Amino acid sequence: NLGFHYFSRREYEAAAPFLNRAADVRADDFNTQYLLGATLSQLKRTDEALQHWRVAQKLQPTNVRLLQLLVVEYGKGRYFNEAASTAQLALEAAPSDLNLYLLAIKARQDAGDQRGAGDIAKRAVELFPDSARANFEHGFYLQKIGDVEGATVFLKKAMALDSTYEEPPFFLGDLLVKLGKVEEAIPHLQAAIAIRKDYIPARVLLARALMKVDRQSEALQELNETVKLAPSHPQPHLLLSQIYFRIGDEDR
Repeated sequence: NLGFHYFSRREYEAAAPFLNRAADVRADDFNTQYLLGATLSQLKRTDEALQHWRVAQKLQPTNVRLLQLLVVEYGKGRYFNEAASTAQLALEAAPSDLNLYLLAIKARQDAGDQRGAGDIAKRAVELFPDSARANFEHGFYLQKIGDVEGATVFLKKAMALDSTYEEPPFFLGDLLVKLGKVEEAIPHLQAAIAIRKDYIPARVLLARALMKVDRQSEALQELNETVKLAPSHPQPHLLLSQIYFRIGDEDR
């Protein structure tokens, strides 16, 4: 209780020794192991946190909140396979929670299992057809495997479901640029930037698209704005140098 008192006040250094003593007295107490793991996580002692959370998991193997924390912590520690397998356990424990599908998709992607991520995304969109995020994740996977028609359908549906979600228009624009449909891509990239002003990848891709269709002055304007937002990002400077070279301003 004293450890919990300090934890609730975010005094993690003070909480840790008392929770450690509690764990020494009763190693089979779930709350102690859970809270000690959370405390050590806050102190950036990831491996120690995982040790106590693994003990807690053995005591309550279907505790979804704990499983979610483990997935995140495994990911931070770059234990990607462990994160993916733990995310699967969380899904099995609560198969109607959309957030767990999204967590599992990312964990699979981080582990390099694109097919597994795609399978989960497909299940998610079947269960949650009105979720913009589920539609986006499925469209993103279809784009990865070259199903252009399917990807377009789900990305457009995600855009229709949530007009404030910047990822679908960006990835649809990216897909269209790769297909050589640059003019068609430009409005989607502009839409993504309108939603999120500091979306640097979208700004860089938009500038590239404008350069491809010889709209150099618009590309210059976009790139100068991008440099203001992210002065240390190399791509805008590289593209600016290419434009100035094309128009004969070699000094700039």
